[in-house]
Amino acid sequence: MNEKIRIKDVTPVKIAKPKDALTKPNYSARSRIYVRAVEGMYENIRRLFGLIFLGAFAVVPWLQYEGQQAILLNIAEQRFNFFAITLWPQDLTILAYTLIVSAFALFFITTFAGRVWCGFMCPQTTWTFIFIWFEEKIEGARNKRMKLDQRKMDADKFIRKSLKHFSWVSVALLTSLTFVGYFTPIDELFINFFTLNNSFWLTFWVLFFTFCTYANAGYMREIMCTHMCPYARFQSAMFDKDTYTVAYNSQRGEKRGPRSRKMTVEQVREKGLGDCIDCNLCVQVCPTGIDIRNGLQYECINCGACVDACNGVMEKMGYEKGLISFTSEHELKGGTTHIFRSKLVGYAVVLCVMTGLLITDIVMRVPLEVDIIRDRNSLDRETNEGLIENVYTLKILNKSQQDRSYTVAVKGLEGAQYIGDDVVSVKGGEVFTLPISVASDPYNLEVGTQKIYFHVSTTDSEGDIIEVEEPSTFIFTGV
Repeated sequence: MNEKIRIKDVTPVKIAKPKDALTKPNYSARSRIYVRAVEGMYENIRRLFGLIFLGAFAVVPWLQYEGQQAILLNIAEQRFNFFAITLWPQDLTILAYTLIVSAFALFFITTFAGRVWCGFMCPQTTWTFIFIWFEEKIEGARNKRMKLDQRKMDADKFIRKSLKHFSWVSVALLTSLTFVGYFTPIDELFINFFTLNNSFWLTFWVLFFTFCTYANAGYMREIMCTHMCPYARFQSAMFDKDTYTVAYNSQRGEKRGPRSRKMTVEQVREKGLGDCIDCNLCVQVCPTGIDIRNGLQYECINCGACVDACNGVMEKMGYEKGLISFTSEHELKGGTTHIFRSKLVGYAVVLCVMTGLLITDIVMRVPLEVDIIRDRNSLDRETNEGLIENVYTLKILNKSQQDRSYTVAVKGLEGAQYIGDDVVSVKGGEVFTLPISVASDPYNLEVGTQKIYFHVSTTDSEGDIIEVEEPSTFIFTGV
């Protein structure tokens, strides 16, 4: 009982801060990234994908189908044309299936090959590299652009900067006009915009998207990928040790350091050096300004620019290519990549199922919609002939893009008399309002409600019958 309990003093020690801690900001300002041009296989693939998607973006709104714009997303009229298919708000399931298929396709590709969407197909990446291309052609290569920005404003700098920004604004304006052209007839849009005949809101949206494109691709660039795009934040949830990503082989590259080309491999190893010559080209060509040698980082968009740059250096040095490559964590550790794994197979199965549901929904879609509205002012009324009459309004929606004639009939009520036009013509993509009434002898009716059916039918261009039968109620109060 006389033994003392030994204790440990855990009083926190105050750490003295530097004298300038109160004057320096807690963050560092963004350093401008001067992207260096690079040539190689992945750069050629990225350019090819960019050319394909950019070409499709520019050409698609100009395509015509049966005398009208093939793809037109008319938000004002809530009508979306896709060649022979016209979608309406009633076709929400098709939009839902399309978004789900797109999401799972992205998940599948990311699980297999990392952020290749960001590096090769994302519009932000494509337009950023377009703006960088103009920058290189007008202001020169990376080192020249850095020196130009450090120089005081003179005539040469003013001309180059003005020409660069004029090129950026021109590309941004054409991009904006093309984008808005998906939502309004594009031929009228171009003519009216340059003749100053567009409406206020069309002009506003064109200028708004011009500004957004100019700011995103000209100034923000990597900020969109590193700070604003949510994909960069949750991508790690889809990565595993078998995902192909751009990675640096540190076991082969370290210790990094410069050396002469004349040095043999044995001489390099005697100095304790790896294959990395620390040229920093992998950093200079990166559009997000990261050093891939620091490991996997969420800023990496898997564009492969550092792979091409490093392979070019390895080739000049006479070393084996692949110091930086598309590889998996298992391969970096000397193992093998497992292609068929549960997560990837799961995404593939769900993707196939949802694609099947989307195709089925499109194939089974009936290009005819009928809505029935009963007259709420009166439940029923008696005609001069002593019949009981109910009044309805039929909304016939022609979902096709061709004018159609529809036959209307009523079923399910004994001795029912249809009063109104039984054949109506509806233009393609329009809604026709048809007021009608149904009358019947009260001796054939029971007090209360009875179910009746309105049958609307037509014949398409191939001779197939298209028909819709919608239920409603016939009311007899007995009064």
